[in-house]
Amino acid sequence: MKKAVILFSGGLDSTTCLAYAKSQGFDCYALSFNYGQKHHVELKAAKAIAAHFNAKHKIFNLEIDQFGGSALTDNEIDVPNHDSSNSDIPITYVPARNTIFLSIALAWAEVLDAKDIFIGVSYVDYSGYPDCRPEYIKAFQTLGNLATKLGVEEGGINIHTPIIRLSKANTIKMGAQLGVDYSMTVSCYKADEHGHACGKCDSCALRKKGFIDSMLPDTTLYQA
Repeated sequence: MKKAVILFSGGLDSTTCLAYAKSQGFDCYALSFNYGQKHHVELKAAKAIAAHFNAKHKIFNLEIDQFGGSALTDNEIDVPNHDSSNSDIPITYVPARNTIFLSIALAWAEVLDAKDIFIGVSYVDYSGYPDCRPEYIKAFQTLGNLATKLGVEEGGINIHTPIIRLSKANTIKMGAQLGVDYSMTVSCYKADEHGHACGKCDSCALRKKGFIDSMLPDTTLYQA
């Protein structure tokens, strides 16, 4: 079986991505990050979901929270509730996060001799993060193939983005067809210690809308 590294938070999008990679016959290596995120309960979900899909799982410790600058990692910045009128890049953006994560994924892919990396970014229903855009992924793949032995000597590395042009509703429909149990996933930026969602942050708002638009039942576990 071909090996693939899956960037895996334990959220809705990355779980759909893992299920898709599994359906394509890849031997999946799920890579999660403990990067000082306030919603670190997502790592517990990631561990359970990886086991459910029989994927190898690694949690990489990466203290990018020491830089601050994001509501997800800085204790002096509160995670805001969703504001549909705000068109700016939100304060929940973590500086250079996907660039850092993909770089670590490249390193693990080289060790595993895996020429495929999957990441669950979307450019349709998303929070406006610049590192979720198709042009960014294309540029990073070019960088990866220039900067690695695997890229230079062994035919190149492919970065797969199976949901990048899907709405949240269509992502949920894809996952449902692939057998994803979304009640296992944690997307909320303010999830409690049990993984229950706040229902008010940007991530929750996008997720709620996705279930409504998909006309599938919302199995998300919400805080009382």
